[in-house]
Amino acid sequence: MHTEWRCLRCGPVPPLHVPEHIGAEIVASVVHRVAATGPADGPVTPVWCPWPLPPGWTLTGMAYAGDDRTGVRATAVALTGPEPLGGGPADLVFVAEEPGVGLGTRFAGMAGPDPGPQLAEALEDPGPGHPGHVGQARIRAAGHPTPLWLVNSPTDRSAYAGEARGMWLHAIAWPASAGHLLAEDVELHDLTEWMPSELVYGAPSPYLHGKA
Repeated sequence: MHTEWRCLRCGPVPPLHVPEHIGAEIVASVVHRVAATGPADGPVTPVWCPWPLPPGWTLTGMAYAGDDRTGVRATAVALTGPEPLGGGPADLVFVAEEPGVGLGTRFAGMAGPDPGPQLAEALEDPGPGHPGHVGQARIRAAGHPTPLWLVNSPTDRSAYAGEARGMWLHAIAWPASAGHLLAEDVELHDLTEWMPSELVYGAPSPYLHGKA
């Protein structure tokens, strides 16, 4: 069973399919669906998940956007754990998507389908200490250094965007201070390549079910 919604504000987002529960079998079925229905003329959309999981964090949801006609065009993975500055619980959502889909900007609370205009400004960043400095998270995706730039978002969250494997990669954290987790040594692993049996699961994320 899954719920399904469309983003009416962000442009041509395909239906988002969100399983109602989370566990090893559901994760395996979603990963199989993503791998089996990738676009015929392009690579399979990654399913990015931190691995190993940060201490105290659990996998709390997965989703994919697309249909049988267009294939899977975006994926989302949700996690919950302790806020890194000690302020209570925190949530993270990682989104991988083709250009123009708009799922990542929907979670980030941004207008438009892509973060490109903001990233163009970030690439002209004058550097640390300057009033115009743009924050950056440096993670590794499939073993490759992958910078993510801070983009504008509502004050209840922090949102970062960049590129990995030719697709947009978004990381959105609630509350905003939870974005400090991305300053640590976060390694993203593509679950379509291998699913760790040691993954730990938690209660379903409210953010994948429309709270954002």
